[in-house]
Amino acid sequence: MQLLNGLSPQQFLAEYWQKKPLLIRQAIPGFTGLLSPNDLAGLACEDDVQARLISLKKKQWAVRHGPFDEADFARLPKQDWTLLVQGVNHYVPEATGLMAMFNFIPHARLDDLMVSYAPKGGGVGPHLDSYDVFLLQGLGRRNWKISAQTDHTLIEGAPLKILQHFETEQEWVLEAGDMLYLPPQIAHWGIADSDDCMTYSIGFRAPAAQELGQEFLGYMQEQLRLSGMYTDPDLALQVHPAEISMNMINKVSTMLRQIQWNEGHIADFLGRYLSEPKPHIVFEPNRKINQEKFTALLQERTLHLDLKSQMLFWQQRFYLNGELLGEKEDALQPNTHRALETLADSRELQTGSLKNEEIAVLAQWLYPAYLAGFVEFAA
Repeated sequence: MQLLNGLSPQQFLAEYWQKKPLLIRQAIPGFTGLLSPNDLAGLACEDDVQARLISLKKKQWAVRHGPFDEADFARLPKQDWTLLVQGVNHYVPEATGLMAMFNFIPHARLDDLMVSYAPKGGGVGPHLDSYDVFLLQGLGRRNWKISAQTDHTLIEGAPLKILQHFETEQEWVLEAGDMLYLPPQIAHWGIADSDDCMTYSIGFRAPAAQELGQEFLGYMQEQLRLSGMYTDPDLALQVHPAEISMNMINKVSTMLRQIQWNEGHIADFLGRYLSEPKPHIVFEPNRKINQEKFTALLQERTLHLDLKSQMLFWQQRFYLNGELLGEKEDALQPNTHRALETLADSRELQTGSLKNEEIAVLAQWLYPAYLAGFVEFAA
């Protein structure tokens, strides 16, 4: 693959993924970006877009959160600042094609596309990320320094997690179309080497064990059906009535051993959790049509996932934006199952090769998602 410097996806995963950095010259030849600087600034002015302005003045870092307006940008100095906009793939249709180039990484790991703009000298300081990231250069040039250092001490009191000490081990200047892959915990520092420097960061989330544990225990609360109740017919007189006895501890321990889970619970949890939209994401409901009309449109037009939607599946279960499509007990025929797999994998679905009864089943599964604004028809 050109994107991977001639490596096959299998080679990249075996030799580099979560192991070591990879510099790729002209990963996407001719790529200068999906947005102009003005387009990105316009996005940063929208109420539902997450954006930050990061600046450095007299060795002091400052962070401001959007939405912004034209006056905010007019007051900025000529250098030493950066605009960061998260979730650009949720607002820019052209980003779908770019993200599809990274389909050799499972969608369950995808976070989002962040785009940064900086005049010469702009950056966010030396830092570490807890996720995998591909840093694709659009307009301009950016100087990247990286280090596998073990000193992760942060600048105390800074509004960003900026490393106090940074030791450059490797350094490159990336131009339009160049890309740098970094696994987690590789220290890096990017500085705009030209005006109108725009970098496209394709990030892949890696949840912490603590986060997964907390979320899974919350999920299990809704799944638990424990039988019996606490009894103590063998209760003995205690010297201290306020003391919790070992007898009580052992009885409760036995009751709690009923809490068990299997791979179905884990898969169901992951399907819901990893497809759940971030809290700030809002979907606009589609116009209300009846299911019969929806079925007819499904036969005639291409169905797309909304740009903000995430769809995952495991065996017969399909998850869209944290919700299970259909019911656990519903059985899908091979053609309808493959159709939903296609929608999840490629984010679009055409039903031309399906029978009417198969389209009717798909409509039954997807109609609620359409009303919620999770899917839409191509114009």
